[in-house]
Amino acid sequence: MDLTFNPETDFKWLLAVPLIPLCGYVIQIFFGRFLPRKGDWLLTTGMAVTMAITVWMAFKAIAATQGGEGFFHESLDSDFGFRWLYATEKGATDPLNVTAGILYDGLGAAMLAVVGIVSFFVHLFSTGYMHGDRRYHIFFANISLFTVAMLGLVLSDNILFLFVFWEIMGLMSYLLIGHFSHDPNSHRIKQAAAACKKAFLTTRVGDTCLLVGIMIFYYHFQTFRFTELWEAAQTTVAANGGEYPAWMTAAGLLVFGGTVGKSAQFPLHIWLPDAMEGPTPVSAMIHAATMVAAGVFLLGRTYPLMSPTVLNVVTCFGTVTALFAATIGMTVFDIKGVLAYSTISQLGFMVAGIGTGGLGLIAGLFHMVTHAFFKSCLFLSAGSVIHGCHHEQDMRKMGGLRKKMPLTFLAMLICTLAIAGVPLFAGFYSKDKIIQSAFMKMTHGGLLDGVGLFAYAGLLIAAAMTAFYMFRLIFMTFFGEARDHHVHDHAHESPAPMVVSLLVLATLGMFGGKMWLRDFDLMGAKGTWFEGLTSEIDDGHHGHGSEHEGSVGEAFSIDRMYPGIAITEMNTYVGDSAEHFQESLHAGHTWAMRGSLAVALGGILLAVFIYLLKKADPAKIAAAFGEMYTTVANKYYVDEFVNATVIKLQMVLARTFKWIDENIVDGVVNGTGKINRAFGFMWAWFDSTVVDGVVNGVGAVTNMTGSLVRLFQTGRIQQYASLAFGGLLLLFAWLFLA
Repeated sequence: MDLTFNPETDFKWLLAVPLIPLCGYVIQIFFGRFLPRKGDWLLTTGMAVTMAITVWMAFKAIAATQGGEGFFHESLDSDFGFRWLYATEKGATDPLNVTAGILYDGLGAAMLAVVGIVSFFVHLFSTGYMHGDRRYHIFFANISLFTVAMLGLVLSDNILFLFVFWEIMGLMSYLLIGHFSHDPNSHRIKQAAAACKKAFLTTRVGDTCLLVGIMIFYYHFQTFRFTELWEAAQTTVAANGGEYPAWMTAAGLLVFGGTVGKSAQFPLHIWLPDAMEGPTPVSAMIHAATMVAAGVFLLGRTYPLMSPTVLNVVTCFGTVTALFAATIGMTVFDIKGVLAYSTISQLGFMVAGIGTGGLGLIAGLFHMVTHAFFKSCLFLSAGSVIHGCHHEQDMRKMGGLRKKMPLTFLAMLICTLAIAGVPLFAGFYSKDKIIQSAFMKMTHGGLLDGVGLFAYAGLLIAAAMTAFYMFRLIFMTFFGEARDHHVHDHAHESPAPMVVSLLVLATLGMFGGKMWLRDFDLMGAKGTWFEGLTSEIDDGHHGHGSEHEGSVGEAFSIDRMYPGIAITEMNTYVGDSAEHFQESLHAGHTWAMRGSLAVALGGILLAVFIYLLKKADPAKIAAAFGEMYTTVANKYYVDEFVNATVIKLQMVLARTFKWIDENIVDGVVNGTGKINRAFGFMWAWFDSTVVDGVVNGVGAVTNMTGSLVRLFQTGRIQQYASLAFGGLLLLFAWLFLA
């Protein structure tokens, strides 16, 4: 079996990845309602082919890295790209040339496979979950175009086209979240309509920041292509004495604003919990595996552009988000709501990991991949529970469902163990690496780093909360006695397509952290398949034994992600000796593993004590916290604060502008109209009276003169001769008298 990557043929396969679901979308949107089963089989089959291509390409990438080869491929403009915009400004020597191409590296290979796999199983799950829906064919069309946007975003070789697909994805998110807002039979019309508008408008705040940041980078670097941006950033920093210019920090913060919006970081997280009003497959697709991960993917793509200041801000925002959302997750009773806040918290882990720099970049991106597997399974499992319980979502009405829905319970338990950070499950390896990176940042250079300390402590606490509220969900839903017999008596296992999707994704949730390794390493000390795919240790250019002996941390400059780019800032541990780096690496792994295992075990045992063994009453515990619990249960009143400030201010401004429009602008316009009308009446009178009077008077005089003259025009020769003779006599008389 040939696993060698051949750009001449393989880039054509990669180009087919977004084109296959795009063709399916075009057919579905026009003819879906007339096809058998309303076209679901067409799009699901297309996604199966797309998944097969993405997984096959990922195997090729992994084979290349395990064989010791570098893996980084960018399509050539002439062969695999097309010129999108070509213009020359007057007086400019270099034309504006924006070309769409494909960038396929280790990060792209992993993310593309994730999107392909999750998208296919969400399509398959939807054939059972959405069966009988009034807008069934529209749902499949929209979710297919959303997949096209995400696949295109991952493959884009420049940040402008990434932004184009980013916006298409936002539009499709709006349509999918508001799917039930068009169904007159749904009881959630108003909620769905409000949720999709909230998601669209909130994410536009981050998108605006991102667009401004992109334009700042383009203004200075005159390119949108990622590889050229990375090289230009390295050159600029080197020319500035190793310091990042202030404009790069500002632009980096604006680009991060896009991540804050799309990846639901505090304070723009408010749209994601409300987005649960959309169908559950939408929650799994958009709000677990793909759309929200796009912001983290953006951070990975723009990492070489980020200054240390930006990375510190990223770390703090990620840590605050992880803690903030985890506390809320412990108080929510809606099964999808728990998973929504869990998603926000886990996105905080990813963002904080990337912000810590160095191996944290790999760790954060790796958690993005593993999280996609187990969180999509968790959302689909929640959908299976809701489907089996006649659309009931309140966990207080559930209980004892493991006997009614054993396969759903098994899938959800496996992925709960993964997200809780239990060894052997995918989440343990990625989350452990993030905490390790936070520890190394905290102890970097032998000095205590405040941001690193905050990240290390905060993420450990958030990890403990995650284990607690996820097992709280498991015990309240599947264990104990039925609390609502109407729900319990009618509960049943989901149809085969839904169950198959759950079990496959649960398998990835179990093995996704250490899959495809030749040497199985239980605790992850030797690295993971993702690290091998996206980084290069000791490649002969960086690391031990090279001319950069004093900067061994450059081993984590991610050569395979950013070939030829040496990131010579604090995020690569520059200045550490080889011995100190190895000691820090080993200590970080040890303390991260101990800490993550301790907090995971503590959270699970606390959930067992309260919700399984029932040794404590949750209501009494909540009452003991008083106003603190009330504040957390009300989501810290962030929505109320936004409504009281931003929304109310917008409404005041809207009413003010309405008054100005109606009274000033319309007053001026209407007043001008009245004045013109008055002038019109005046000029009409002048025209009809004076001008027409003069004209008509001239006509009357002419008519009168004509009437008089007509008296002499009789046509009689004798009369004319007499008059002529009489006139001659008068002439002679006048002459003689004169």
